[in-house]
Amino acid sequence: MLEKSNTSGSDCEAGSECLKIRAHHLCCIQGFQGYGYSPVFVANLRAVISDIKASPSRPLELVSECDVICTSCPSERECIAQKSIASQRIREMDLVVMEKLKIAEGTVMEADKAFRLINSQLANASDVEEVCGSCKWRQKCLWYMQDER
Repeated sequence: MLEKSNTSGSDCEAGSECLKIRAHHLCCIQGFQGYGYSPVFVANLRAVISDIKASPSRPLELVSECDVICTSCPSERECIAQKSIASQRIREMDLVVMEKLKIAEGTVMEADKAFRLINSQLANASDVEEVCGSCKWRQKCLWYMQDER
């Protein structure tokens, strides 16, 4: 059974330094090369990545819903409704990541710990394919294309 853990010692609350991040975005953040849905989306993702790099102990709340990256996506409304096939497929990516990491929706942990966890638990090509296989960005994603797995 998946358990909600709070390894950072702080909850994500309004006004806190905690960032809400879709679980599958732990992969995307590591593989990002500057491609995206729009210039606004790319700028926002760059800002999120810079923020996390500047504060690697920043707590992240891992979710399967729209997050700080999705806020600049042209399909955000569709994502919020989570009724389209594309939204359901994206949510499934998050759920697969959480299952493989053995964490529950809403788990809060420090960013550096979250990245270490995903890189240790999604260490083989079949796990990565299960999460990222339907992603339209996989051929441009450095994390997906790693051949060390």
